[in-house]
Amino acid sequence: QVQLVESGGGLVQAGGSLRLSCAVSGRTFSSYSMGWFRQAPGKERESVALRAWSGGTTYYADSVKGRFTISRDNAKNTVYLQMNNLKPEDTAVYYCAGDLSWQRLRINPMYWGQGTQVTVSS
Repeated sequence: QVQLVESGGGLVQAGGSLRLSCAVSGRTFSSYSMGWFRQAPGKERESVALRAWSGGTTYYADSVKGRFTISRDNAKNTVYLQMNNLKPEDTAVYYCAGDLSWQRLRINPMYWGQGTQVTVSS
C-alpha cells in the first residue's frame, strides 16, 4: 500500500512563493510517476505538474508554466512543488498523486494524498 501525505500549504500574498511537499510511503517510490493536481471551489480538478518516474518527462499546465516546478528526491521518498509568483487564481486544494503508469497518472492516478489548501490573497 502506498500512502501520500502533503504539507506546505497556507496563505500567501499575490507574488509570493510556497513549496509543497508530498511524503510517500513504500519501497518502490522511485518507480512511481508523481504529480500535483488542484481543485478550486466550483471547478473541476485539474492537473498542474507531472513528472515521470524516470524524470525525463514532465508536464505543466499552461497556467503555471514558468512559475511552478515539480521535483523529486528519491532518497527521501518526497516530491515537491515549488510555486513562485503566485496569483489569486492559484487558490485551490492541491493534491499529490502517484501511479506506476505515466498514462494513468495523467488521467486518473491510483494513489492520492489528502490535499493541502493554498490560498493566495490579492
